Amino acid sequence: MNASPLLALHEAAGARLLPAGTPAPLLTYGDVPGEYRAARESAVLFDECDRGAVRVDGAEAPEFLHRLLANRVLDLVPGQGVRNMLLSPQGKVRFLFDVARTEAGFTLSTAPGDAPRLVQALDMFLFAEAIELADVSEAHAPLCLVGPRATEVLEKALGVAAPTERYASVDCERDGTAIRVTHVERFGSDAWRVDAGAAGVQPVWKALMTTGARPAGRVVADSLRAEACAAEAGVDIDDTVYPQEARLESAFSLEKGCYIGQEVVAKIDTYGGLNKRLVCLRVSHDDPVAPGTQLERHDEQKDEWRALGVVTSWAYSFELDGGIVLAYVKRRHQAVGTEFRLNDGSGTATVVASPVRPDALPVSGEFE
Repeated sequence: MNASPLLALHEAAGARLLPAGTPAPLLTYGDVPGEYRAARESAVLFDECDRGAVRVDGAEAPEFLHRLLANRVLDLVPGQGVRNMLLSPQGKVRFLFDVARTEAGFTLSTAPGDAPRLVQALDMFLFAEAIELADVSEAHAPLCLVGPRATEVLEKALGVAAPTERYASVDCERDGTAIRVTHVERFGSDAWRVDAGAAGVQPVWKALMTTGARPAGRVVADSLRAEACAAEAGVDIDDTVYPQEARLESAFSLEKGCYIGQEVVAKIDTYGGLNKRLVCLRVSHDDPVAPGTQLERHDEQKDEWRALGVVTSWAYSFELDGGIVLAYVKRRHQAVGTEFRLNDGSGTATVVASPVRPDALPVSGEFE
């Protein structure tokens, strides 16, 4: 995982940072309520320079990726993209990433630390195909712009019209530096990823701030995504989770034909029967709840407490003015209003309707 080229800048500005080597180390610039308000009313800027990137080039790259990945690839043209996954043969999520079609091939933007493992996983399926795989994370230094004024800020700072189609990209130049702007989904919101590379990221960061973006960190990012019931790779998603459990319907296709894990994904879509699904719950207190905390309900017939869910994320919700968690909860216990005991003894958690904030993207998947 690459360290952000902006860490010294953040430190000089008095930002609160987690220890080096921690994913998304920027916590806040000091005013969390102000940063959150800017995300809802104006524009905020997140440093995501620790994301990874994989290049897949070559004449047979489209067919190769289309055969393996859960979402469509073959029909993409340069400038288009899609959210995508590499699944296990059992239909569970190994990697979640964004695919961008370029003139030379494809760029896969991954969660922090995932790029080397994704290259290794893809290489296992290479035989005699004319394809080149490369971890290009060193050249990937994306910023993320979120909020209702995000496109206005982009156009003022970079002189480029922000793409409106999700996962579409446009290229531009500023002071001789090549920049790619991509419309993505982040933290349960429409967002724009701005990548000027490690050498160009600092002047672009400053330009976006000058034209109206407010810097923000992980605290606000977690609030936004928890209020949107949006699962995060490496936090809420690992290789024990089916895509539908994590509400990742936008990252797979039911029409594209065979791919790794496709039979399981299609079977779940046809017959249902998911044992658990990600939901948002309001907590009875404001203190953080640790990942792995179990959600329990009392079984009246057996007179015992049953573990029926597990917490993956905690955040403070400004919309609800209190703590919330994301958790995988077993079926028949996901209805809004269902109350659980936290097994750490700190209080209770109650299922709420998702998304919590009205400006979040719609939540996919069925609700009880």
